[in-house]
Amino acid sequence: MTTDLKAYDWNELEREVVRPGVTRVGFAGDNVICVFNWLEPGMETRPHSHTFEQLVLILQGRIKLHLDDGSVELSAGGMIRIPPGVTHYAEPLGQETVLNLDIFSPARIDYAHLVKYQLVQMP
Repeated sequence: MTTDLKAYDWNELEREVVRPGVTRVGFAGDNVICVFNWLEPGMETRPHSHTFEQLVLILQGRIKLHLDDGSVELSAGGMIRIPPGVTHYAEPLGQETVLNLDIFSPARIDYAHLVKYQLVQMP
C-alpha cells in the first residue's frame, strides 16, 4: 500500500450504483477493504454468499439482516460477523436511509475498482 497519509471523507467520494436503492464507496488497507453502503427503504434484496469473512456495522438506520435460515435486527451501533459461506442479505426497516460499513478480510479483489482513488495495490 502507498505510504500516502491523505485523509478521505466517504461523503465526498463518487458512489457506485450497485442497483436501484443501493450505492457504495470503498476504502482499503493492505489486507482489508471497507465498503460504505447506503441502503434505501424498498431496495431490491439479493441473497448471496461469498468466501470472505464480513463484519457488518450499522452507522445509521435499522435493518433486518437475514442469515441462512434466521434473521437479526440491527440499528445504529449494531454489529455482527458473517462467516464465509453464509447466505445473507439486508432489508432496511422504516423510512430512514441505512448507512452500513462492511469490512472484508482478506481484501476483496473484485472491489478493487472502489479504491482506485487511493492508488493502493490490492493482492
